[in-house]
Amino acid sequence: MTDRETRHAELAKQYLPDELIERFRERAAVVDRENRFFDEDLVELRERGYLELFVPAEFGGPELSLHEVSRLQQRLAGAAPGTALGVNMHLMCTGVVAAMFARGDRSLAHVFEEAAAGEIFAFGISEPANDWVLQGSNTVAVRQLDGSYALTGTKIFTSLSPVWTRLITHGLDADAEGGPELVFGFVERSSPGITVSDHWDVLGMRASQSRATRLDGAVMRADRVARLIAPGRTPDLLTFAITSNFQLLVASVYAGVARRALDVAAAALHRRRSASRDASLAEVPEWRTRLADAHRKYLAVPAQIDAYARDFDELVDHGAGWPVRLVAARIAAGEAARRSAETALACTGGAGFDNGSEASRLFRDATAGLFHPPSTDASRPMFAAALLDQA
Repeated sequence: MTDRETRHAELAKQYLPDELIERFRERAAVVDRENRFFDEDLVELRERGYLELFVPAEFGGPELSLHEVSRLQQRLAGAAPGTALGVNMHLMCTGVVAAMFARGDRSLAHVFEEAAAGEIFAFGISEPANDWVLQGSNTVAVRQLDGSYALTGTKIFTSLSPVWTRLITHGLDADAEGGPELVFGFVERSSPGITVSDHWDVLGMRASQSRATRLDGAVMRADRVARLIAPGRTPDLLTFAITSNFQLLVASVYAGVARRALDVAAAALHRRRSASRDASLAEVPEWRTRLADAHRKYLAVPAQIDAYARDFDELVDHGAGWPVRLVAARIAAGEAARRSAETALACTGGAGFDNGSEASRLFRDATAGLFHPPSTDASRPMFAAALLDQA
């Protein structure tokens, strides 16, 4: 085992030991069935300092790298996908600030201070009918005399809805003096004008409770404004850090789902027997081939995530090549999760079709990968342009 793999094993034992993983896996079925938030998981994760993984030592944290957090998230997702996807959004916010610190920008130090004090951060960027995502916004931002902004709009898929206390979000100030500006920053849950929907009745990833959040003049204080950025493809460290952490950490969740689905599939083949061949299905060539194909396609996914996460941690400059790498990793992980989950469902047989089976739940959780931006269709122009539109 290499030094790096030894380090990953030590972190897994420290933050996600086997007995904790088993408790999470047992609870995941109950939380999914009851369509509720992962309250018990969150308590145990907080007790172990999991929400401070990215926090630097100077702020009292363990200062883990994106690569290290990615590996932990893959492990967590293999037990409780909804918990992993939900906590991902808090980790993403702190990971963004860690990435900025590593590149010399300490302007968002308050995020570490607040995370260490127990505040929970959520991601409030996605909006209905906004396929620009970070590069545009349908939320109206109105600058106030004191330098704060009043935000009015709707954010969707806001994970951690029952518990978040800080929301990283954005809006468009169309009347800014120098031309339209996207306003990025943080709002506090206690601000007037914030309404969290009570509706969350979805196919999978139910534990994440990623409900819609309505902003009606919600105040982003002047000292919590992170950036003013021109709309469109405007390079900025903040949006680069958001994109990198979001794509790679979301990819990590689906890589974990894929890995667990393969294990469920293999266990099912060992349990089931073929009457016509008087043998375990694990010995039947057709079933071995089905599982082998899914396993082969999965193996490239964690390797891809590892490579890009290490490059990100080591400040490798891929320049304009970063977006295609990041989005490719996340899309590949989602595809692997769906493929592996379908394989697990087939290998489990009729029992897997029961809504309470783990194979069924993993299949439903994996489908959530279709909805993270950008979608496969939306990203195709970027991949084509990288090859066809070069000067």
